Amino acid sequence: MSKHGRDASLAGLVLGLCGMAFAGPCPASAQDAYPVPGRVIRFVVPYSPGTGADILSRLVGPKLAERWKVAVVTDNRPGASGNIGAEAVANAPPDGHTLLFTATAFGTNPALNRRLPFHPVDGFAPVALVATSAMSVLVAAPVPARTVREFVELARRRPGTLNYSSPGNGTPQHLAMELLKLETRTDMVHVPHRSSGSAMADVAGAHVQAMIAPPQTAGPFVHGGSLRMLAILGPERVAAFPDVPTIREAGFPGLEVETWYGVLAPAGTRAPIVERLNAELNAVTREPDIVEALAKQGMSPASAPPSRLGELIKAELARWTRVVDSAGIRAD
Repeated sequence: MSKHGRDASLAGLVLGLCGMAFAGPCPASAQDAYPVPGRVIRFVVPYSPGTGADILSRLVGPKLAERWKVAVVTDNRPGASGNIGAEAVANAPPDGHTLLFTATAFGTNPALNRRLPFHPVDGFAPVALVATSAMSVLVAAPVPARTVREFVELARRRPGTLNYSSPGNGTPQHLAMELLKLETRTDMVHVPHRSSGSAMADVAGAHVQAMIAPPQTAGPFVHGGSLRMLAILGPERVAAFPDVPTIREAGFPGLEVETWYGVLAPAGTRAPIVERLNAELNAVTREPDIVEALAKQGMSPASAPPSRLGELIKAELARWTRVVDSAGIRAD
């Protein structure tokens, strides 16, 4: 046999052995392993410690580390409303070891700032919608409205005289109320604050008439009688307030708004890596201790495929761009 023939036969033998079920892994398999042994998986959280995404990343990170026998760390990179951390991940190698653990602001920022250093859709591969939490419509106790419909009718009778507070210009709470105004054709005045606490205190003290906020945050004021909860903006009622209807039940299905938390990888991350991450994150968030921990934060596990997060982000971008343009909102 010629040298060429011997080389071809040897190559064929190697390829054949690699394809046999009983054969050991081929040399390329070491490169395909995920996670790579000894490498750190980094959750980049583009917000400060103690925020929802930060809490979630520190809940699920140790669970993944235990399952995979690798280090999983949280890397807080706050600034520019989450854009600094998002840019870092968009520019990271697409190998599944640098991930963005983000939240609702990821879907609102592009509406407020059209010149981002990354593309919110093309720059990332959706991995998992990890959890969601509800928002609620609240009014001060003296406001003569017991339902959302009564509140809307009151606002229509008194255009420009009702005020609502938020934790600041461009925040999800601000945008959610502007969505309510847009869909119900009402006119109310925004009173921005520097924090959720001061915004809620202003409504509880009846200095401002309304706001949108998480129900678990408003709970003490509702139970104390200084605030009235008119509706839950999510698709389901909240266990802590079983008598409060959803916004759909109240007759306004177009106003459903939830806070969401999700994981994104850099664009170009291979499908098997995304699929494994998604399966593991879904499994972890269904564990009883994690479900209990989420409930204490007012969150529910989502357990959704990657496509669900991708669809959500696209829908959020379209919705909030419409709201921002209609209300003429500009980021501070």
